[in-house]
Amino acid sequence: MLDFAIELAIRAGAELRARHERERSIESKGYADVVTDADRASEALIVGAIRERFPEHSLLAEEGSVGAAASPYQWLIDPLDGTLNYLHGMPIYAVSLALLYEGELVIGVVYDPPRGELFAAERGHGARCNGRPLRVSSTPTLAQALLTTGFPYDRAARPDNNLREHNRLLLKAQDVRRPGSAALDLCYVAAGRSDAHWELGLSPWDTAAGALIAREAGATITDWEGQPWRPGGARLVASNGRIHAELLRELALARAD
Repeated sequence: MLDFAIELAIRAGAELRARHERERSIESKGYADVVTDADRASEALIVGAIRERFPEHSLLAEEGSVGAAASPYQWLIDPLDGTLNYLHGMPIYAVSLALLYEGELVIGVVYDPPRGELFAAERGHGARCNGRPLRVSSTPTLAQALLTTGFPYDRAARPDNNLREHNRLLLKAQDVRRPGSAALDLCYVAAGRSDAHWELGLSPWDTAAGALIAREAGATITDWEGQPWRPGGARLVASNGRIHAELLRELALARAD
């Protein structure tokens, strides 16, 4: 199943690359939330392949594909994570595929087409990027840490939009980035390229694959209260572990302001 997921992510990534320079159709799903024909083509490719190979498996995809709800196996599919980046020509986007068995993450694959990087993990067997083992950073303090984050699409209409947390941590950490792809953000924690990622307003397909990859590389992953995070949790903190308590404390203080 891992080999199948890797091959499928690469095929979907090739579809996205092929469509990147074409004129495309765009639909709005809400403020700053769009879907393009590339999202739909990638999803159709992935869903079709899963249904052909594993017709008994359940699946849930960002653009609405569902199926076979009774199976203990469930695929969580983000056919194009970072759609706005893709639409504007910014080369930060990915295909994200995760497989759950009885609610537990067992396989995660994130493919970055512009860089040709394939991040993959199987529960209990570590995480790799293009075959190289991944390990989180050893940064010891928040003041020395490079963080990443994201904001909910409806941030203009909701007071709980991560702006207070971002502004506080921007002054507490070495710096904060907002790349625009939660799947890649989590893979970068796994690779030690950043020291932590926090976000809210997330959907299961946004984070499932990246979270397993980060966890298998040694990351600590919780919700914002420090409780165990599970696929579908809307608030996530993933770190190298060494700065986790400090990061959670600053998030709590930001909410209390």
